[in-house]
Amino acid sequence: MLADEQEEPVKKMMKKPKALALFSGGLDSMLAVKIILEQGIEVEAVNFITPFCLCDRCSLNEFTKHLEIKVHRIFLGQEFLDIVADPPHGYGSQMNPCIDCRILMFKKAKELAAKIGADFLVTGEVLNERPFSQRRKAMLLIEKEAGLEGKILRPLSAKLLPETEAERMGLVDRSRLLAISGRRRLPQIELAKKLGIKDYPNPSGGCLLTDPIFAKRLREHLEHEKRLTLEDATLLKIGRHFRIDGVKVIVGRNKEENGRLLAIAKSREIPYLEAADYKGPVTLYLGEKDQKLLEKAAAITARYSDAPKNLPVKVFYVDGEREEIKVKAINDDELEKLRI
Repeated sequence: MLADEQEEPVKKMMKKPKALALFSGGLDSMLAVKIILEQGIEVEAVNFITPFCLCDRCSLNEFTKHLEIKVHRIFLGQEFLDIVADPPHGYGSQMNPCIDCRILMFKKAKELAAKIGADFLVTGEVLNERPFSQRRKAMLLIEKEAGLEGKILRPLSAKLLPETEAERMGLVDRSRLLAISGRRRLPQIELAKKLGIKDYPNPSGGCLLTDPIFAKRLREHLEHEKRLTLEDATLLKIGRHFRIDGVKVIVGRNKEENGRLLAIAKSREIPYLEAADYKGPVTLYLGEKDQKLLEKAAAITARYSDAPKNLPVKVFYVDGEREEIKVKAINDDELEKLRI
């Protein structure tokens, strides 16, 4: 078990079983937790956060608060980004390294489980719901590489999977577990009604890495930069992106993004551009300063400003000092060739 293996057998028998649930806040994880609680097992939850999460925290907070479940939050930072940049088990449909992501999460959960005295782990995974990481072979591979063979209980599909250690030891009644498989959510919806779970988020992509447009942007970044940092991850999520030879240009799309880009530029001493006499975007200039490339970046800035598109306008390049550049807005055909 995950709890102290040296604990005396008698004390183990008297102790109430405890599980650590990997909890995303989605319906499947809600159901898994509820099923385990109904067997009289104590549950704590761990919620993993990555730089690319799109998860709804409201449903997670409301559910765990209602059931009085303690939630541990773990941020997966550079260690996770290194996996995204070069996943040993490859990518899913886009730039999602789901198998390696799950291995990392389970390793972190294993460490936490030992600290809090949890006997086993619980997840809301459903067999064959996701084609890359929730196939039987992939699930068992993930368990093995995380050092958790037989210690991960998946209540929604347990009867379709090998018996876990918790079931063999009688901590969990296998007969009260389920045999759900596939992508149809009707069984989960019916079960939610039965268990009294009414408020849960609609199924949607919880990770930007599965989004085709964002994946294209990330793929292009890795092709040029060969690495991925937390700063890179932040910038990849903001603005319109263009590549002018080796220079990356990021253009704010609205007031909020302009504010964020300006704050990033000033705090990290990144050069930026903005139209001199008209409302317009903040444009970050990432790369070696080159006059021709700089003029093209200024032309892109002018294109997204309120300046007239057929006349030369002033654009400021700010890198400690302000430098004035006079350009016409780039035409749309040329612009599209540079867009990432």
